[in-house]
Amino acid sequence: MRLGGVTWDGGGAVMAAMAAGKEEEAQRLLNEAERRLRGARSFLGGLFGGSSRLEEASDCFTRAANMFKMAKNWSQAGAAFSRAAQLQLQLQSKHDAAVNFVDAGNAFKKSDPQEAVNCLIRATEIYTDMGRFTMAARQHIAIAEIYESDLLDMEKAIAHYEQAADYYKGEESTSSANKCLLKVAAFAAQLEQFPRAIDIYEQKILDAHEEQNVDAFTDAVKEFDSISRLDQWLTSLLLRIKRSIPGDEQDLR
Repeated sequence: MRLGGVTWDGGGAVMAAMAAGKEEEAQRLLNEAERRLRGARSFLGGLFGGSSRLEEASDCFTRAANMFKMAKNWSQAGAAFSRAAQLQLQLQSKHDAAVNFVDAGNAFKKSDPQEAVNCLIRATEIYTDMGRFTMAARQHIAIAEIYESDLLDMEKAIAHYEQAADYYKGEESTSSANKCLLKVAAFAAQLEQFPRAIDIYEQKILDAHEEQNVDAFTDAVKEFDSISRLDQWLTSLLLRIKRSIPGDEQDLR
């Protein structure tokens, strides 16, 4: 399309120009942050306002990170958020540091999943040190989701869902803990770790399986079903487990 003698590409050129402008501003802020850091580390800077210069540098890194986000430069955004977080730790601003590590992790999710995990783990360490276990649990879930969807490591996903469940239990958030444990059970079943899955779905069922008591297993499943209706997937799973018990001659229902 031509408009006023100029070829118009439907806005693509404008968006690219805007992104370039954001990146240019982000780079300016990074340079400013580094300048303030040098000032804070100098002898006179240490005597006069070293902490304030660190705060100003951290603010510049955060603003740069947001500019990189707007330009969809996720790696640079994550790196800038991480720098801001590290400065906040030096300033003993633990909450702000954790927030910046979370923001770094969220940015890295789109470019470097392993680095995203590293940043989110730093955030969980800070939150647990502060006694903010619910916040730590949320980040463990985020880490588990990265292992589940991007890094494809089910064992590590299980470990982080379990850690989140433990923290939720400690905070009396039973519903949130159970949601995490159900994820653990589903992954355990996929890995054919059936006893682990059974323990989460219903400890009574586990006891029957360990005793190789097919009648007790069938009765336990029926009792579970009377409380929480079994869906088709779970029924199929339990049938596979039941058929591994010697003496199985009847259906679950």
